Amino acid sequence: MIPIGSHPVWHPVMETLAYVSGFAVYRWQRARQGDIVDEPQRWTVLAAAAVGALVGSRALGVAEQWPTVQQAWQAGRIWELLLSPGGKTIVGGLLGGWLAVELVKKLNGIKRRTGDLFVLPLCVGIAVGRVGCLLAGLADDTYGKPTSLPWAVNLGDGIGRHPVQVYEILFLAVLGLIVGSRAKLPEGARFRIFLGGYLSWRVAIDFLKPQPLISGMNLIQWSCVGGILLLVLDEVRFRKGMHEKAAG
Repeated sequence: MIPIGSHPVWHPVMETLAYVSGFAVYRWQRARQGDIVDEPQRWTVLAAAAVGALVGSRALGVAEQWPTVQQAWQAGRIWELLLSPGGKTIVGGLLGGWLAVELVKKLNGIKRRTGDLFVLPLCVGIAVGRVGCLLAGLADDTYGKPTSLPWAVNLGDGIGRHPVQVYEILFLAVLGLIVGSRAKLPEGARFRIFLGGYLSWRVAIDFLKPQPLISGMNLIQWSCVGGILLLVLDEVRFRKGMHEKAAG
């Protein structure tokens, strides 16, 4: 086993570094290749993404631990739980941010697909954040199930576990290379490849995490399935609209 231990103090440090590094990559990429929307529209989209991500991340993060929520409700500590630090999830942040952006774009008449600039920053930011999750160990709810594999990590309790955070970092590196390639793709395709790929990944990797299950999967996995279905339906709707526009 690889001794890691549990060091929760590193989680907020790496989370902050994740935001900083992701924004730095976003600014670098926007300066290098430009933007398809003007400055006011981009800041509107960024604000919507930030607010939607914050709300979605917290809402799904709390709901994911539904047995704890039930206990807190019965003990009259529900507000204490809701206002406590932690309890956030990347999937909720991605889905919340995406839906908020789509809503704001519709309200502001923004027709372009604006997500491609977010792809590499998200890959970098999530990967950096996962380092913090790994170092936090048992204090974080993202650790893996026990395993006897030679690369199992010991988070301080003497039990070898899947280093699921490392698996995700490697996956994000591959996904970043795919969506960051110079291949010519339709507008918005890179973001949809990223989002569909990451949600599919989470459906698979979360089977290696000891989370409360509902009909065989945890709430994050079910949310990923719902997000994939919404992504497919949105793509069908978009293609239908393009076809009707071309025919008209």
